[in-house]
Amino acid sequence: MNNERRAMVLNAIVQDYVKTGEPVGSRAVVERHHLGVSPATVRNDMAALEEAGLIHQPHTSAGRVPTDAGYRQFVDQIADVKPLSRAERAAIERMLYDAVDLDDVITRAVRLLASLTNQTAMVQYPSLRRTSLRHIELVALTERKVLVVIITDAGRVEQRVVSFPDALGADDLAALRLAVNSELEELQLPELGQALARLAACLPHQLVDAADIIGRAVEDTLANEAEERVVVAGTANLTRYNIDFEHSVFPILDAIEEQVVLLRMLANQQDGLHVGIGRENSGDAFSETSVVSTNYVGPDQKTLARLGIIGPTRMDYTANISSVYAVAKYLSDILAAN
Repeated sequence: MNNERRAMVLNAIVQDYVKTGEPVGSRAVVERHHLGVSPATVRNDMAALEEAGLIHQPHTSAGRVPTDAGYRQFVDQIADVKPLSRAERAAIERMLYDAVDLDDVITRAVRLLASLTNQTAMVQYPSLRRTSLRHIELVALTERKVLVVIITDAGRVEQRVVSFPDALGADDLAALRLAVNSELEELQLPELGQALARLAACLPHQLVDAADIIGRAVEDTLANEAEERVVVAGTANLTRYNIDFEHSVFPILDAIEEQVVLLRMLANQQDGLHVGIGRENSGDAFSETSVVSTNYVGPDQKTLARLGIIGPTRMDYTANISSVYAVAKYLSDILAAN
């Protein structure tokens, strides 16, 4: 019973400290959470929690505040994701489903996540190394020039204009379109080399050079665009919580501006929900922050990339986990439907 009650006391301290930013005393726990015990009993529980390293007393005669280990225990016992309100769901649908292309979807998603959580939000672009080709369209511009439109299964669209040494007729272009899509559809970037060799073998001799030009354009385009990117919104939100950081917030802001830092952090996280608290996060810059992230998926439930938030360790974990999950789900649904 003592362990169960101490867990309840820890939860009460975390919830009250997140809400008020003030150290939490035993009398406040009794009055606000109705645990059915006296303040003296709660003080004994607090002493045990402090000895276990889950809470600490910032100064004499003050209440207690959670440590990183206390936040970790609190997060680990969150069993269910809190459902969003109808208004929140409607706002997400209205914001995301009006997007016109992938760039618009990503931009809207990161702004929405920052707005829902009041934290700094980040959304990683779907990696071209993970996505597959959905379709390649060839549009004749002149007899010797063709617009190559490359569409991935994540809805990403790239365009390149290529030139041929000899003129192509409508029938030639139709044959190329059919052969290119037959060999390259549903392949990922690392698989294109062998497929392009097969493509040359299945075409009439007079179309081999044109197919090679198109294939190299596709391969070069995907290789050039394969650099990972993270879009960030709501960095100003961190300055609202400056009091929560023992040191300056500016090293955190500097780290967030470095794409390589964010990409490395996201790469170290496995699929599914990740909550990194304090020094659990990679890099000294994030040692006073918490990072909540999860992956989003595309067709066939393949992981495309990750999204999440960065904020102080004093954050509403239950609500923020819910928001991260929700935006990831809507983003997945939109990309799967494209």
